[in-house]
This record gives sequence, structure tokens and C-alpha cells, in this order.
Amino acid sequence: MVFETERLALRHFTPDDAPLVLELVNDPLWIRFIGDRNVRTLDEARSYLQKPIDSYAVHGFGLYHVARKSDGEALGMCGLVKRDTLSHADIGFAFLERFRGAGYAVEAARGTLDYARGPLGLGRILAVVSPGNERSASLLTKIGFVRERSTSWNEKDVVDIWANGV
Repeated sequence: MVFETERLALRHFTPDDAPLVLELVNDPLWIRFIGDRNVRTLDEARSYLQKPIDSYAVHGFGLYHVARKSDGEALGMCGLVKRDTLSHADIGFAFLERFRGAGYAVEAARGTLDYARGPLGLGRILAVVSPGNERSASLLTKIGFVRERSTSWNEKDVVDIWANGV
């Protein structure tokens, strides 16, 4: 266990989480706002998980598996990513469609910020949001982020960069 919130438990991903990741990365909203990762099988999902798993050792943080404490149901992911293209870690989150709208993403994101500020000692946290992703923008506003700028991303897309902290 990395940390808990009132209703949620966040832990490191393992290769056994491939079914959750396979479902998440093929969700229509993931594909629209995050991008198609061409992950179509459980083996590809296990391979996809290697980057967040490696991040725990390299950066001391990463994306985390989010489950409901009451029954252990896997809900999605939330955590921090360190990209070469950004000067600070950025927060990311994605939840299965059937669990959206229940406040889990906001709770997990707040918990992630608390974890980043406390045990990790991070100050400034960023977020990358695709234009039109109003749900993510709304969540970020709720947890104290402000939109800073638009920027080119991956040589073809434009994204909004949001920030929390100095």
C-alpha cells in the first residue's frame, strides 16, 4: 500500500493488473483525450505497465492502482508521472466508466497531492490536459490547479498545462 484515503487504497501496479489497464487504455475517453496506446492484449497491457513499475524505483513515485477499500474493487489509476518534457512531475488519473461521477477521481487526486507534498516533499505539480477534456479540467480546478498555458505536445497536438504549487 502506498497510501489510503477515506474510501480508496492506492498501491503500486504489478503485472497482475493487466486486465484493469487493458480496459482503461481502450476506453473511448482514454483514446480521445490521452491517446491510443495500441494495447489490445493482456500481454501488451503487462508490457505497458512496465513503465509505471520502473518509475517507482527511478523517481520514487508513479501511477498507482486505485481500489475501493470496502470491497477491493479496482476502479482505475491515479498518480504522478515524471516526463522528460516537463520540469516537474504531473498528476494523471483515469477511471473505469462505471465508476465515474462518484467522486473517486477527486478523492484519489487529492490524496495523491497530499502524498506528493508530504512523504515525497514535492512542491509544484503539473497536469497535462487535452483541449475539450472538461471533466479533467473541472477535477483539477476542484483540487486547486490553475491553467497556465497551452503548448505543443508530441509534435502534433496542443495541450493545456495546469499547475498547483510554486
